[in-house]
Amino acid sequence: MIQMLEPAPKSDSMTRRRSVAVLVVILTGQFMTVLDGSIVNVAVPAIRSDLDTGGAALQLIVAGYVIAYAVLLIGGARLGDRCTQRRTFIAGLAVFTLASLACGLAWNELSLIVFRFGQGVGAAAMAPQVMTLIQRTFAGAARAKALSIYAAIVSGGLLAGQILGGLIVDADLGGSGWRGVFLVNVPIGIALLVLAPRVLPVTVARTDRTVDGLGSVTLTATVLLLVVPLVLGRELGFPRWSWLCLTAGVLGVAAFVLVERAVAGRGRDPLFAPQVLGAPGLLATATTLLMVMGTFGGWLFVSAIHMQSDLGYSALRAGMQFLPMGVTFAAAGLSWQRIPAALHARMIPLGLVLSAAALGWLAWLLGDGAEIGAAASIAFGLFGLGNGLAFSPLMTRALAVVPVALAADASGILTTSVQLGTVAGIASFGSVFFELAGTTASSAADAVAVVHLLCAAATLAAAASSALAVYRSATERAERGVIGPGLA
Repeated sequence: MIQMLEPAPKSDSMTRRRSVAVLVVILTGQFMTVLDGSIVNVAVPAIRSDLDTGGAALQLIVAGYVIAYAVLLIGGARLGDRCTQRRTFIAGLAVFTLASLACGLAWNELSLIVFRFGQGVGAAAMAPQVMTLIQRTFAGAARAKALSIYAAIVSGGLLAGQILGGLIVDADLGGSGWRGVFLVNVPIGIALLVLAPRVLPVTVARTDRTVDGLGSVTLTATVLLLVVPLVLGRELGFPRWSWLCLTAGVLGVAAFVLVERAVAGRGRDPLFAPQVLGAPGLLATATTLLMVMGTFGGWLFVSAIHMQSDLGYSALRAGMQFLPMGVTFAAAGLSWQRIPAALHARMIPLGLVLSAAALGWLAWLLGDGAEIGAAASIAFGLFGLGNGLAFSPLMTRALAVVPVALAADASGILTTSVQLGTVAGIASFGSVFFELAGTTASSAADAVAVVHLLCAAATLAAAASSALAVYRSATERAERGVIGPGLA
């Protein structure tokens, strides 16, 4: 007999204290995984100086975590169904905490890269369980609100990483320097390991779910073939093997589709279940999230390096420059539901257009090597406002109507899109910046301007994609008679 996940309990069937405790534990864990995707950005100059690393190694230190995180997320979501979300979350949290300690004790660039991959493995096991546990713990309007907070955590953590990273590196507690950005996870992780077994709900393992090993291997190989040449190719002069890898990666996408169809044809569980892919607007939303986070992640990486290496800012000052963006993003991401529901659909593409305009303005302001002045700070704030108006409602629209039984697969797909976008953004925009920056102040300023213009163009493309996602979602919802709370 197939054991299905029981429906999410009614909001009045568990105390408010219990549900809030669950949300605090899982979102703190989620915040740590997202934070680690960006907190290292501000520490990059210190790592480069201390460990004598090159551009490719720096990109692997930043992106290696996200690569492992991204390629293993779908498998982590499926593992949660097989072993229960509670056990998988706790196991992933333990691996992540140990790997964070190892990163803080790393002795050279190779060991740091390896331990960063270890962090990614732990995060991939932990993060997909968060969305599923939200689906199981909350219902109705409470679920939509929890998903909105979740979406704000996912992207807000990237911004918080810039600020917190600067504070930690500048404080240099106990002479820890850049190592503190990793060691900060250890006490938090230990506290969560104590609380999680007492707070997280006990769920039933789904013995009918299988882990698609062939699909996982194919997806992992495809992502590595596409990302590694982008990260290492520039510094090595894009040798022949890099182009062969990229070509093989494109073919790998086709191979993955064929593998998934074959798995489904045999009656087994593919990584991307057809029922999940058919959820209203899910695929279009995943595509938009990949584009948005690609721009966002790449821009954060380049901006942090430019401020410290080219403008000479301290880690703390560089981190604080992102504060206006963090404030506006948080304000928009947590309060967008107060805007009339009739405007929600239009708000997403319009928010991305605002972000693109802010990036274009920054290209003009910073293109001559100027400091981050009042006008640039306003542009940062507008960029955060635009992303806040788009990101949270976009993800919430896609998730609010996903059945609980499919929550794990949906969370894996959307979270993978977020992480793959971040990897691609760091690799592509980082490579462009390092290629153009050169050794002079003028060339660095030109590189920054080019990256901002490219980011603006990519954000406009994401705006068009989001408009398509909203249209398809609305059409499919109307055909199925599905209306999510507050997401008309």
